[in-house]
Amino acid sequence: MQDDALLRYSRHILLDEIGIEGQERLNAAHALVIGAGGLGCPAAMYLACAGVGHITVVDPDTVDLTNLQRQIAHSTSRVGQAKVDSLAITLQDLNPLVLVNAVQAEANADSLPDWLQHADVVLDCCDNFSTRHAVNAACVAHRKPLVSGAAIRFDGQIAVFDPRAEGSPCYACAFPPGDAPPETQCATMGVFAPLVGIVGAMQAAEALKLILDLSPSLAGRLLMLDGRHMEWSEVRLPRQALCPVCASR
Repeated sequence: MQDDALLRYSRHILLDEIGIEGQERLNAAHALVIGAGGLGCPAAMYLACAGVGHITVVDPDTVDLTNLQRQIAHSTSRVGQAKVDSLAITLQDLNPLVLVNAVQAEANADSLPDWLQHADVVLDCCDNFSTRHAVNAACVAHRKPLVSGAAIRFDGQIAVFDPRAEGSPCYACAFPPGDAPPETQCATMGVFAPLVGIVGAMQAAEALKLILDLSPSLAGRLLMLDGRHMEWSEVRLPRQALCPVCASR
């Protein structure tokens, strides 16, 4: 690393669990972030600040005035701009040493394999059930660790699904694709602004731990946050023998 990088990442390098070797692993890593909204903004910002060397951000939408209550990478002057382009500007301002690939597109079964090919970790920061399942299926097929987050109203949740680990469940084990809940979105349900920051930051933390191979991760566990009472609860997620996605893995 050059002197400016050593200075920039010095507080990481001071940690015994990271050091120069760990920071170099972060610098060489590639994270795929699905969604450039409430969760994707803080998650990607922390990944960039931490020095993850290559970040691909995927989102089909443009910045709307209603996003600015919680999507902290965007600004009033960028209303109407593609979210991925707005987020890329913020990430490059935070850390010009990071390569950002902005993709304005839907994440689906056809496009995901190309994006997953070189990714070391995937962060699901989207806001709909069908995309979550498409991302999960692609991660299982390509054996990529997945950090999944969600937030609505005052409730948040985060989990890690790691198909590289023997016996690890996938997203479909916990939330079967045939049991789709009623569609819930911030546009109709609302969301407490700091909640997405809390969950998004935790997604970044879990992604960094996966890159660094720091254990334990949240694999096999679902953390749920009641944001009104600031209380966490945890559920263990077993792998389902008849899961339609990972049973044959």
